[in-house]
Order: sequence, then structure tokens, then C-alpha cells
Amino acid sequence: MPISLSAKASLRKSLRNQKANLGFKRVIKKTVKEFLAKPSEDGLKKVYSVLDKAVKKQIFHHNKSARLKAEFSKKIVKEVKAKGTREKMSEK
Repeated sequence: MPISLSAKASLRKSLRNQKANLGFKRVIKKTVKEFLAKPSEDGLKKVYSVLDKAVKKQIFHHNKSARLKAEFSKKIVKEVKAKGTREKMSEK
């Protein structure tokens, strides 16, 4: 346990920040999970927004956020291509 006043204050602060960070990480996981279940343009916008906020709050590094955004945008591209091939097959 911390002994000095500043160490006690630091502990309180770190516990408070830990709670906030864990809560925000839950929001990120929930948003990403919803997007992966049903990839859509609207869902991608929500994921981008949450990831940008995570970078702003210094929960994620900006490179990690960029990497995740690229990965999730590929999911949309695959879905659009899959829809396009289905539509072409139905026309025949």
C-alpha cells in the first residue's frame, strides 16, 4: 500500500482512470461485435467514431486504430463484392 500522500493520490487517480478505460473498452468491443455480426456502412461509421475517440483518450495508439479501421473496411468491400456477384447470378 502507498505510504506518502502523493502516492495515495496517485493510486486513487490510477484506479479512477482504470475504471473509465475499462468501461470505454467495453463500448469498443460491443460496437465492433455488432459491426462484425452485420457489416454495414452505418456500422462502419460507428466503429470509426469509437476508434477515433479511443485514440483521443489515449486508450489505443493511433497506429492500432488505423490498422483496425483498414481491417474493418475490408469487410465492407468483401460484402459489396459478394452482393454484386449474387445480383449478377440472379439476373441470368
